[in-house]
Amino acid sequence: MDAIEALMSRVSIPPKLLVEPAPAGDSLDEIFAAAMRAPDHGAIQPWRFHIVSGDARGKLGDLFVEALKKRDPNADDEAVQKEQARPLRSPLVIVACTKVSHEKANVPKVEQIVATAAAVQNMMNAAHARGFGSFLATGKNARDPHVKAAFGLADDDEIIGFVYFGTPRRGAMEKPRPDAREFVSNWT
Repeated sequence: MDAIEALMSRVSIPPKLLVEPAPAGDSLDEIFAAAMRAPDHGAIQPWRFHIVSGDARGKLGDLFVEALKKRDPNADDEAVQKEQARPLRSPLVIVACTKVSHEKANVPKVEQIVATAAAVQNMMNAAHARGFGSFLATGKNARDPHVKAAFGLADDDEIIGFVYFGTPRRGAMEKPRPDAREFVSNWT
């Protein structure tokens, strides 16, 4: 699959539709190598990626439950079960984080976040080009101080998202895309 074909055919696959096998070994190494090609002003390399697979997915679910109970001590059983099951929806979750550097004043936090987001997009495109599916999720857990601390992040650092990977259970579901020209103008 050439680059343009991969870009034009990639779609997000809901985690519940991602099954084994997930990227591993050389495939996963290639996905991370693609992440390293993201634009990175100041060569800060702000991205950090945490692989969550196998039994660690259950531990991530435990962490999500702890965070929920800190946010809402009265959370009902249904909410607790939903948080516990969240990481189990696909065979691989990669937690994508930005470790913010303040060493270069000309590279603000937002640029470091954008660099990490671009790295995540590269990962998702690389996975798609190799026949895997992916889905980027954020939500309350991505902003939760308890969850951030579990990944060694300071208050100023960010979880960009939880990237779910696997093999699509069925054919990719194409969704209508807007005409790009509706979002483009000539500035004079």
